[in-house]
Amino acid sequence: MSMPKIHLVGLTPPGVLASMRASHPAPGGVQSAMQTIKNKPPRTGSDLLPVLAGAAFAVSGVGVALALADVRSPLRAPFVLFFLFAGPACGLFAALSGFEPAVRAAIAAAGAVGIGLLAALPASSPHILDAGGGVVAVAAITALLFLWAPARRMRNPGPGRPSDQFLKAIKKIRSGSAAFSIRFSAKK
Repeated sequence: MSMPKIHLVGLTPPGVLASMRASHPAPGGVQSAMQTIKNKPPRTGSDLLPVLAGAAFAVSGVGVALALADVRSPLRAPFVLFFLFAGPACGLFAALSGFEPAVRAAIAAAGAVGIGLLAALPASSPHILDAGGGVVAVAAITALLFLWAPARRMRNPGPGRPSDQFLKAIKKIRSGSAAFSIRFSAKK
């Protein structure tokens, strides 16, 4: 059974409805209820990252507050250690915006350990720096890293990631448009 063809006078040209009917998968151009339902899962992953970042910031803030107030609490040590690692790691991750995410994460983790060790050296020496001073030093380094990233982007908006620049340079060398070329010759 075919559907009757209806032409609305004055609203659409006659060819438009016919082409819509012909391109539609349903017979006669009629949409069934099953074709209008879209089964897309909800996107929860996009909302999770800001929530985790907020939770990490809250845990770090509580750790700094407990350390500076010299409060004796069982949560003080884990929260302060979390801040001493996560703060510089996030700051370095933000500062290294030109690299791939996996490389940024590895460098940020190693750099955070290094910053923590450099802050721990004066704190472990007598009469130089106490534990609260070490937390303040790491907080200052973290703040400088976070401020350096947008300042560098404003001052020097580069053309892209270093890996993209490297690939463009290789393409120039291969095409011969570079100012120099490398030639290998086998001597017999």
